[in-house]
Amino acid sequence: MLIRNKEFDFKNDAYIMGILNVTPDSFSDGGKWNDVDRAVKHVEDMINEGASIIDIGAESTRPGFTPLSSEEELERVIPIIRKIRENFDIPISLDTYKANTLREVVKEGADILNDVWGLKSDPEMAKTAKDLDIPVILMHNKDNNNYNDLM
Repeated sequence: MLIRNKEFDFKNDAYIMGILNVTPDSFSDGGKWNDVDRAVKHVEDMINEGASIIDIGAESTRPGFTPLSSEEELERVIPIIRKIRENFDIPISLDTYKANTLREVVKEGADILNDVWGLKSDPEMAKTAKDLDIPVILMHNKDNNNYNDLM
């Protein structure tokens, strides 16, 4: 599969995805990378350490997170996507579940959708991803953590 200018052979190879959280309330790194210059430096470090894809998340999905509007999400990610595109030719995935956000970030240079709600949160998301003809990563999530049977 060709993504950006790189051929990915998902059947025979594994790839490292570098995670760039640009949220002030991330459960894993708590806002270390929500400044454009620090974010781009972190992307450079991840590429040097072997990342083949950079995944950007602008909205925390930790328990008790505060949802963002698409506009707020775009304010966080677009300047960073633009700066990454100025400096690197690496595929970018965006961690979002909002179709409007997806449409705008693809215009700015994002290549892949990483939907933490498995295309189930926004009724337009599956059609939008199809219309944009981009690869999709489906994640699992639910409103509570009570499982009778995960499978």
